[in-house]
Amino acid sequence: MKNLFYLFASLSLLLAACGSAATLTSPTSTETPLASATLQLPSETPLPSVTVTPSQPTTQPIPDTGPSNFPTGVNPLTGLTVANPALLDRRPMLIKVSNLPRSVRPQWGLSLADIVFEYYTEEGSTRFAALFYGNNADMVGPIRSGRFIDADIVRGYKAVFAFGSAYVAEMERFRSSEFANRLVIEGPNTPLKRYDPNGANDLVVNTADLSAYITAQKVENGRQNLDGMTFKVDAPAGGQPGTQASLRYSGSIYNRWDYDPATGKYLRFADKADDINYNNPQYTQSTDRLTGQPLAFDNMVVLFVTHELYSPGIYDILFSGSGDGYAFRDGMAYKVKWQRNDTDVVSLLNPDGTPFPFKPGTTWFEVMGVNSQVTQTALGYNFLHLMP
Repeated sequence: MKNLFYLFASLSLLLAACGSAATLTSPTSTETPLASATLQLPSETPLPSVTVTPSQPTTQPIPDTGPSNFPTGVNPLTGLTVANPALLDRRPMLIKVSNLPRSVRPQWGLSLADIVFEYYTEEGSTRFAALFYGNNADMVGPIRSGRFIDADIVRGYKAVFAFGSAYVAEMERFRSSEFANRLVIEGPNTPLKRYDPNGANDLVVNTADLSAYITAQKVENGRQNLDGMTFKVDAPAGGQPGTQASLRYSGSIYNRWDYDPATGKYLRFADKADDINYNNPQYTQSTDRLTGQPLAFDNMVVLFVTHELYSPGIYDILFSGSGDGYAFRDGMAYKVKWQRNDTDVVSLLNPDGTPFPFKPGTTWFEVMGVNSQVTQTALGYNFLHLMP
């Protein structure tokens, strides 16, 4: 009977993962198991000379703000004043975005997100959960299916959740939650649409349409309590060199963040090809197909979170409580503690328990296993994702 359950679960997962018409090619069909792989961490790479046009050119930083009592017109997820304060009188929107196959890249809209979470899904792959609040994006996608961790993110940010279906157990968790009326999947009357520029038939959404749809469905869509993040313009003392961070999730998925002094942002470079033996990483700069801009974020934060095996190949990432992490801002790296209760956003603490300040601006969170390996280099750090 147990074998029949696993067979059914695997079939359900396969069907859910195919919610987008783009076919997901398993990245690990030839991957060497980690235990027998020869590990060679990425070599340090000179910083790029790239000119980046900020994705939020009309916003201004507030010197010190948070974790509560944010001034009128200040986005509590970025610490920036917004060009259109009316956008803050709504719920944030969490949208699931694909990262494989590589043909889905560059994705649409990620440069306009306030916060992006990247986390492990299965078979060596990762996926993005992008939060939109202080900006709208005309197109976000390709949209893919949900995972267990998304329930924690939706709950913490009181968000609308747009996704492309889910494995049966994950969908049951979503539909039995208090935010079930904020779930938006593809349907004849929802704002999730198919976009077919080159036969890909990708699922995408316009964030303004998504927010308006929730309001039209009579779902409460006003301003939410998003307290928790602390922002300061000046970098805190006590950091280590952090001009580069390399993160390895598998033989197929790895990325690197390079600090660009000209803009004060971290630029993302992603895997260009499989590197099954972990000894020949090849990178290409990540851009946004919607804006044409590089993916450039003011903060890059690595969070170490427990990954619990739910069923073969399916992980439940237990994203509540607290844990260790590293924060990168202004070319420096800091050891931090992350914390969030069930209904809270992610906040950071210094080792002494005082709030760690984000740089005003956007944040990319890399969620990795609690057993992940960390190696310090002359330029920053290398991270190798490992799960219990």
